[in-house]
Amino acid sequence: MVREIISTDQAPAAIGPYSQAVRASGTLLFMSGQIPLRPDGSLVEGTVTEQAEQVCANMRAVLSEAGLTPDHLVKTTIFLSSMDHFAAVNEVYAKLFTGDPPARSTVAVAGLPKNVDVEIEGLAVC
Repeated sequence: MVREIISTDQAPAAIGPYSQAVRASGTLLFMSGQIPLRPDGSLVEGTVTEQAEQVCANMRAVLSEAGLTPDHLVKTTIFLSSMDHFAAVNEVYAKLFTGDPPARSTVAVAGLPKNVDVEIEGLAVC
């Protein structure tokens, strides 16, 4: 198996010992969870809608660096600080795709990095 690390300055740098994304054997891209950090590392502290918009922008940037688009995603997982945010995040998330959306799971969790309200990770086919 060949691993290729995907990294772009158009999305925030990893805040721990992980990569923004890893392409495995040129066929699958595993994208780490994206949170609402701007590329300069500053946190979007606005509404969950504003946070979700930044998360989606970060996802687009990482996918673009890999030569992909959101339509290459086959599975995503959305992590929310509360299921009360489901509708707002869903509305923003739906705008990512021009075609059929990928399979998806959405879960509420006890906490997210930097106390944000939304994080999304994804798996794409290259």
